[in-house]
Amino acid sequence: MLETMTRNWWMLLVRGFAAVLFGIAALLTPGIALAALVLVWGAYALIDGVVAIISALTHRQTNPNWWIVLLEGVAGVIAGILTFAWPAITALVLLYIISAWAIVTGIFEIIAAFQLRKEITGEFWLGLSGLLSVAFGILLLVNPGDGILALLWVVGIYAIMFGVSMILLAFRVRGMANPNAPQAA
Repeated sequence: MLETMTRNWWMLLVRGFAAVLFGIAALLTPGIALAALVLVWGAYALIDGVVAIISALTHRQTNPNWWIVLLEGVAGVIAGILTFAWPAITALVLLYIISAWAIVTGIFEIIAAFQLRKEITGEFWLGLSGLLSVAFGILLLVNPGDGILALLWVVGIYAIMFGVSMILLAFRVRGMANPNAPQAA
């Protein structure tokens, strides 16, 4: 698993930067129309899922836990497709789709972090990403009536925190393959 991650550290970096950019866009445009939120979030979930699926399938021979990343990717693709299939979706249904996606992907990230800790130290960043995802999903389920504008702020902050965690993990993993590369704490 470590060899696979060090060889493909840049995929973690791409996922992290995509999440940070999405989060910034959500925070800077709080008055965005619901249709735009649906399309932007759907694209993000779909791209994130596809990247995770490609990574899992590409490395299934060398990574015994490739199926965890595959399931995370499938969850993202399904969430993205459902979002595009019903563009006139209500804020409440979107909230539940985002919530379920965050909880499912978060659980798989936590599982992957536990598996990774057998091979390296510093798996904390992946575990933190998973914990943030699960907490975000539960927060949305507990407070569904806060409205789509509040959801935009929560989604933006979550995406930035998740993205930063993935970026730090990417540099940590990259540093393990190249000891002279900059490393995250």
